[in-house]
Amino acid sequence: MDSMHPDPAPAIPPSLSELKAQIARLEAAHKAKGLPLSGRIIHVMHHLPVEIVRIVPAESLEGNGGSVLQPPMTPEFKPEDVQATVESADAKWRIHSRTAHPALVSGIKSLSETHDQILVAWTGEVLLQPDTNTSPQMGHQSTFPSIAANLLAPFSNTNDANNVPPPSSEGPLMVFGGEFNNDEKKEVETELERFTEVETDVEKGGRLKYVPVFLPPDVSKGHYEGFCKKTLWPLFHYLLWLDSTANVPSPDPSWLAYHKTNQMFAQRVAEVYKPGDLIICHDYHLLLAPKMIRESLGQVFHPNAGWGTAHPSPALHNEKRKGFDWETSQGATPTNDKTKSEKIGGMLSHVGSALGQHLSVGGEHEQGTPIEVMIGMFMHTPWPSSEIFRCLPTRREILDGMLGANLVSFQTYSYSRHFVSTCIRVCGYESTTGGVDANGQVTAVGYCPIGLDVKRVIHERDLPGVIPKMEALKQLYKDKKIVVGREKLDVAKGVYNKLQAFEKFLQVYPEWRNKVVLIQVTTPALSESPKLERMTAELVSHINGTYGSLDFTPVHHYHQALEKDEYFGLLSVADLALITSLRDGMNTTSMEFILCQEKTFKSPLVLSEFMGTAASFASALQINPHDLLGVAHAINKGLTMSEAEKQERHAKSVEGVLGHTSHTWASTILKQLLENVGGEHTAHQTPALDVQKFASAYKKAKKRLLLFDYDGTLTPIVKVPSHAVPTERTRNAIQTLSDDPKNIVYLISGRDGDFLEEHWGHVAKLGMSAEHGSFVKQPGVEEFINMTEALDMSWMSEVEEIFKYYTERTTGSTIEVKKASITWHYRNSDPDFGEFQCKQCLDLLESSLAPRRPIEVLVGKKNLEVRPLAVNKGEIVKRLMYENPDADLIFCAGDDKTDEDMFRSLRTVFPPGGVQSDKPVIMKPPVAVTAAMDPEDAEELPDVELHIRPEQIFSTTVGPPAKKTLAGWHVTCPEEVVEALETLLGG
Repeated sequence: MDSMHPDPAPAIPPSLSELKAQIARLEAAHKAKGLPLSGRIIHVMHHLPVEIVRIVPAESLEGNGGSVLQPPMTPEFKPEDVQATVESADAKWRIHSRTAHPALVSGIKSLSETHDQILVAWTGEVLLQPDTNTSPQMGHQSTFPSIAANLLAPFSNTNDANNVPPPSSEGPLMVFGGEFNNDEKKEVETELERFTEVETDVEKGGRLKYVPVFLPPDVSKGHYEGFCKKTLWPLFHYLLWLDSTANVPSPDPSWLAYHKTNQMFAQRVAEVYKPGDLIICHDYHLLLAPKMIRESLGQVFHPNAGWGTAHPSPALHNEKRKGFDWETSQGATPTNDKTKSEKIGGMLSHVGSALGQHLSVGGEHEQGTPIEVMIGMFMHTPWPSSEIFRCLPTRREILDGMLGANLVSFQTYSYSRHFVSTCIRVCGYESTTGGVDANGQVTAVGYCPIGLDVKRVIHERDLPGVIPKMEALKQLYKDKKIVVGREKLDVAKGVYNKLQAFEKFLQVYPEWRNKVVLIQVTTPALSESPKLERMTAELVSHINGTYGSLDFTPVHHYHQALEKDEYFGLLSVADLALITSLRDGMNTTSMEFILCQEKTFKSPLVLSEFMGTAASFASALQINPHDLLGVAHAINKGLTMSEAEKQERHAKSVEGVLGHTSHTWASTILKQLLENVGGEHTAHQTPALDVQKFASAYKKAKKRLLLFDYDGTLTPIVKVPSHAVPTERTRNAIQTLSDDPKNIVYLISGRDGDFLEEHWGHVAKLGMSAEHGSFVKQPGVEEFINMTEALDMSWMSEVEEIFKYYTERTTGSTIEVKKASITWHYRNSDPDFGEFQCKQCLDLLESSLAPRRPIEVLVGKKNLEVRPLAVNKGEIVKRLMYENPDADLIFCAGDDKTDEDMFRSLRTVFPPGGVQSDKPVIMKPPVAVTAAMDPEDAEELPDVELHIRPEQIFSTTVGPPAKKTLAGWHVTCPEEVVEALETLLGG
């Protein structure tokens, strides 16, 4: 019943009020930096959360013929009596709320308290209804049979008019199969505006402006019923198409419809977009939309620079600086066949890594700076492994479409890891810390489980109509245990597996026969499957025939819509909930069951480990739905569980439901997006270092931290690493800075300690950090401190075995084993094949080893390095800040991906959104301080209050102006670093 490698349980997010406060601080910080935020959010989703009914003369329906009209799909629940409804003055249109996707819609509406919100979505299938001159009611309200009519009638009050809905006097609803003209489109838009006002009044808030997308019938059908239902949905749920693809013509018309639909959505977004809007795309229907939206807003993608409106900055200048003759320095190798600019440009042409951020785009605001387009995407469905996804013919187009977003977020950690692995293996892109680097376009990848609208569910659970249904069910199944399930009748939902497992349970545990009943409710699935319906009905008949009797039926299967009262009554009286999905993202039934049981029996939950919600409910009885005997054992365990264990498991489950609500999900997604735009904790383009501003702050400071990378920062990158020696001017500048008692100067390098000692050991007051923070020597101290002594380093042998595998298959590659890290070099291999092997090795390490070992994997320049997770340059920077909390100026310079750890640390020590004037900045002891200590001693270390403020930090990357980085400033080459230092010294 236990999964082999379960997802980490998602941390309970902060309270909703704290999340909103963090969002407000982030937005204030963005505005203070000149990023224009409009205060609007544009949500892009497949279907409007409304149903549009067109009232037409009865005779016009009779003349249309059966080829155009068809009945609508059965909903999961019967329509509610009280909901927002609007009818046009001329009685031509009626619009009312839909019950589908309540968690998503409630989460979106919760953001309306602080933001103006626009929802761009397809109108859905417009329904036709004959005009019978009757008062508007829900036309299909009485078309659904009730479980109450079948099960509860003997215990119902026949005088209660609510139990038997009156017959409708309206004609049946049919689906409209034509297109609207421009006047009709305007009428629909007008009625949607009226509906917004009515809905806001009925719900007392949650205002949404609805912007309809009108799709031609053939396009909408090919998009939703074609590519979405028959290609993407099965693929994302690990159901391949087998031989069916042999009959699909090329190009696939459903793919063309999918592409066209996404294009029409992007154009509609562009029509309503204003600079500073936040855009959030939802789910698998619109995977191409992020990229298309950028293109519709006039953006152009530049390789190695990302999205923008102009080409990256021109090549570096060729001016030769006096005293920086790197070619004639000691041990250097002359390279006279290249110009100076080619050499510098070559060594700095790579793009910095970071969390997802794109170049600014889409026009300019008053100051003339480009305006950034901010796009997030959330996937509500599972994301399969790369081996499954690569079967999709249009795999690259879909991935590139999604990577047009600043942020792509998923339900679980494993889905996000699958996505990163897919980008690496299918497209050859690189992973970065927290994201994917697609040729310079860095997209953050995160996860955040969506939850319920808890207030709504509790309100519906506590309605007066629920109690009679509960009492009726108790009477009907007196002295029987009730096992309940509710799913769509879809292969991925595992209903057939559930029935097989229940049969196995009755077979293995004969003592439960005639004592347990399974009530299974199903509704039509996305893809109608007559074969599955037939198999399910036959299996139900088989179980009832084998284990039932004249006075007892073990399985009650209802393929129909439910009343809400019936549904919540059923969940409340159940002794066990059984959910056996083969693959699923969010499952509302499991969470609604937990909330319903809060007031009754605290009954246990049997939950498939392949559910997106499984990680949030570790206290549930988790099962492999393919293991029928294991499911049978879990059912027995749940039915025989002690009251104390029920209480304990239920308490933990309730904590997960109340912690991850639809409202906290929506705020978390918004917060994640704001953290990945505008340079807030993200990679971005930076201005050139303002040397005069830096010099002024330097003179005012009473205590300064000056931190330098070595290769590429104080010296250029050279082909032979041992030839990278500092010039005399560089030595003099560092020596002079170190001698100043107000300064604390450190070299933080990937080099080993012996190299640093050889070239810098004579500077007595210079601190040094070797091997990316694994070894540290403080100023004035002779020996290096090993920061990895207390860490688990047993992973090195596993990594070495993997590297040996790739070394044997990659001519020219070598392995370098250091004291605290291990690196695979392929500089001398065939460039293309070496890079291919590097990405294959990277995917293997990140998918199989990194999730279960305390390591991180770094992609360097022609190398792949694995090091301890707790030790890096960023942790050393945190240590120095912790040890020097009174520092009031920090200068930090670096050039490559490992230096981004330093820049990230200098940002993340501050709270999201920046420092509040009335609150101190408190720093806890970092790992670099506690790693070498006993746990008891580490717990006694105090928190410190930092004096430094963001404007006093000059984090500077070395590289071209178009480079994306977490730093705040840039210089173009090592010469400029030294020149800036000489300016400070008055030289």
